[in-house]
Amino acid sequence: MNEKVVLSNKYFLAKGGERDCYIHPNDNSKVIKIVHRKGKHNNQNELEYIYNKFLLNNAIPFTHLTKCIGFINTNLGQGLIFDRVLDYNNKQSSSFKDFLQNKLLSNEEENRLVEELKEYIFTYNILFIDVDLSNVFCCEYKKNNYRLVIIDGLGARRTGWRFNLYLKSRSFTKYKIKKQWKKFFKNFQNTKSKIYE
Repeated sequence: MNEKVVLSNKYFLAKGGERDCYIHPNDNSKVIKIVHRKGKHNNQNELEYIYNKFLLNNAIPFTHLTKCIGFINTNLGQGLIFDRVLDYNNKQSSSFKDFLQNKLLSNEEENRLVEELKEYIFTYNILFIDVDLSNVFCCEYKKNNYRLVIIDGLGARRTGWRFNLYLKSRSFTKYKIKKQWKKFFKNFQNTKSKIYE
């Protein structure tokens, strides 16, 4: 994209380990991720762009993922545009972690959402690597109807031979998916147990 956008604190959403996230100034339904770490970093934007392209080429439905739109030039450097997770009323969705900590859903609904996400990940072989609960949003896509959407932590932790192997070896990918799902589910259970202590 040749368009250049100017980002400021007015559009700032969140800070991650490597990237800052901003609302797109010209499109409320999009976010822009900008690498903020100086010097050495894990090329998360490049990695997510490659992985999103891989998913698109394999006709994977993005029902539980945010879709990558492409790169854009900004006053803070090159950014990567993604769909923003919004509720049916156009409000910013909250993280699944927030939903759990504030007990916004029933125990049954929480378990159902996690089971639905698991089915999606295993059916479509989605590499969800950074399994922090804050990387999953709970979207109220219709009134009182929810789904979990992964917003970050997909593909691999860094570019390199391991990431390339994930994209080429189905058996290696399946092994990694099982391993990471166990970690995610443990995070889910630990968060719940702390709340109900």
